[in-house]
Amino acid sequence: MARPRILRLPLIGLFLALLAACASQPIGDARSQPAVDLERFMGTWYVIAHIPYFAERGHVASRQEYTLRGDGRIAVRYIHREGFSQPVEALESRAKVKGGTGNREWAQRFYGVIPAKLRILEVAPDYSWALIDYPGRDMGWIYGRAPTMDDALYQQLVMKMRDHGVNARQLVRVPQLPEQVGQPGFAEPEVP
Repeated sequence: MARPRILRLPLIGLFLALLAACASQPIGDARSQPAVDLERFMGTWYVIAHIPYFAERGHVASRQEYTLRGDGRIAVRYIHREGFSQPVEALESRAKVKGGTGNREWAQRFYGVIPAKLRILEVAPDYSWALIDYPGRDMGWIYGRAPTMDDALYQQLVMKMRDHGVNARQLVRVPQLPEQVGQPGFAEPEVP
């Protein structure tokens, strides 16, 4: 009778290890997605929604502009306003795609020294929207190619963010147009 017990312990251990591995991967694991076509991803992406953090809180009309450079790196330009009556501001940075990630994981540098990470969770087949997060942090973004997004599509993308393991309850919409200020679900500008 001792032999079956001896075999049971390794099997139980293997089962628990497999269960833990499955539980640690979000349902919509980005690694299961097709590779991102960097050339198609380049261009302007409007920040439709984000989980607010100190560097972006209160911004309106915000967007990211990505440009593929000749050396394979990506020039990143974050453009925003503190309020619709305020001047346009821009922050320049650069990013490098991490090899072996299907062009989904980027290492970014602000001011040439401040490191940040970016992970592309999912992109629409026609590259009209993208879901982004900062791995290991509670930050996430919904990008769109146009400054506005249909409410039904937005709700679908919020659910997709949740499926990717992002705390989607913290997402707030970013006002891209003055008439969106004060609407339910939209963040308040830094300056009214």
